[in-house]
Amino acid sequence: MRLKCPTDFRIIRLPCTGKVDIIHILRSFEKGADGVFVVGCMEGDCHFDQGNFRARKKVEQAAKILDQIGVGGERVRMYNLSAGEGPLFAEYAIEMDKLIRELGPSPLKIAKNKKANAA
Repeated sequence: MRLKCPTDFRIIRLPCTGKVDIIHILRSFEKGADGVFVVGCMEGDCHFDQGNFRARKKVEQAAKILDQIGVGGERVRMYNLSAGEGPLFAEYAIEMDKLIRELGPSPLKIAKNKKANAA
């Protein structure tokens, strides 16, 4: 089955979403990402016990930080899917891509480009 996902997505695989840290999310924006979405297993169905609940808290904290610094917390989201929901993964990827395109480039990327052009 071939699923269509946006071409500018980068997938980073981890053994568990519980391994995602706030710094990973924030560093993604620092390195030029316009948005980040984390996909974990269904809540209550984590092989590593509470990993997806920890990930959700970290994503929510990252969203608060992004709001505080003016980037926008809506640029980071978390979804829960089972391994057999590939078509839904593709749907969420397209939805997230659409949202990010509507929001435009990350303010961090814009500021970085202005700084580079001024130098």
